[in-house]
Amino acid sequence: MAIDFRLTASQRELQLRSRKFAKEVLSHAIEAETLPTPEERFAATKPAYEAMIAAGFLRKCIPLVAGGESAGLTDTAIMVEELYAVNASVTLTLIGTVLGLLPLLIGGTQEQRSRLLPAFLKQAGAPLAGFCATEPGGSANPASPPPGEGVRTTATLRGDRWIIDGRKSWVSSATGWDRKGADILSVLCRTDPDAPAERGISVMLVERPAPGLFFERAIQSLGHRAHLLPQFNLKGVSVPRDDVLGSRGGGLALTAACFTGAAALVGIFAVALMRAAFEFTLAFARTEMRGGIDPIIEHQAVGYALADAKMAIESTRCFAWRACQAVDVQSPSAQELAIEAKVHGSETAVRVLTDLMRVVGIESYDHALPLGRLLQDALALPLFGGGNVGVRRRQLHVILKRPEYDPLMTSSEAEV
Repeated sequence: MAIDFRLTASQRELQLRSRKFAKEVLSHAIEAETLPTPEERFAATKPAYEAMIAAGFLRKCIPLVAGGESAGLTDTAIMVEELYAVNASVTLTLIGTVLGLLPLLIGGTQEQRSRLLPAFLKQAGAPLAGFCATEPGGSANPASPPPGEGVRTTATLRGDRWIIDGRKSWVSSATGWDRKGADILSVLCRTDPDAPAERGISVMLVERPAPGLFFERAIQSLGHRAHLLPQFNLKGVSVPRDDVLGSRGGGLALTAACFTGAAALVGIFAVALMRAAFEFTLAFARTEMRGGIDPIIEHQAVGYALADAKMAIESTRCFAWRACQAVDVQSPSAQELAIEAKVHGSETAVRVLTDLMRVVGIESYDHALPLGRLLQDALALPLFGGGNVGVRRRQLHVILKRPEYDPLMTSSEAEV
């Protein structure tokens, strides 16, 4: 049967192992979110992140053909749901590293992959990677023609070296554990100021140590409080001529390919946060009487709210799995489904978290309970990988406008 949502034996084992690790290790790292500064909070998660690496979870995100253990994005989604439901901050550090590696995995040469991937395949240490796309002031229109600025970071070829100048922000873990940079940075740059954006923007590979990388500040984010989101400057960062990822001038296409899978995972992030909130609220409703004679779950309004939340969780998970499966088989519908799963899931999570807080009442506004923290994390999801307003306009709208667009394609592909 082609349509089957049952997990394979290996997927069920991955799910249970991830759930056990999250409960035994990641749950304790939540305490890091109470520390006063972003860098202190991030540093406090390093032991948990090292444990995650040692347990092989990064290897589980790297494809088999690259030496890892990932059988596809669907398996990654099963794993990520379990981890993110318990600790969004540390899990986002892991997924931010995977995103930083994607340009290398998708567009890197064999020499580049052989040289750089081994550090990420070892089950030791705390390796980090980052995809440096977003710039201060926003990067909603990277391909904007003049007089728009588009991508403002530049890479200028001087002899056999590229010289990178610009500023980046909101890039997961980009400045590393010590402000000296992640092990690998994939940096979106304008390499030909006179060429159209689709031929004048490239992804450059920057290895640690990177002289010329200057930390500016750690963003005090509303959610994901123990995840590092720095703003930093690249001043004359020099990289070898051959350290372009993918084709020179093909940066926008490579970026789009990387963010398609990431968008589908945002839908899974939404499932994880809703699931955690639902489990807490269900237990609360079963035991709390609010001064009455029966637990509040006996009230219709509470029952309906819980039922609506559970339906949202199940439908969003199915949607996200469908998008992941489309990415895995390189379906023509993959980009559309991934974008839709991201937009639908992220906006649904914010609504469901708010509804569940109404069930619990004013106590949900207290950080002693998890719902406020979960909502703060959920508020980021409609903004990840491009805000949903822009994603609708610049990506989904563009797909729908294509003359060859078939609205039934997403439901009519046949197994070959």
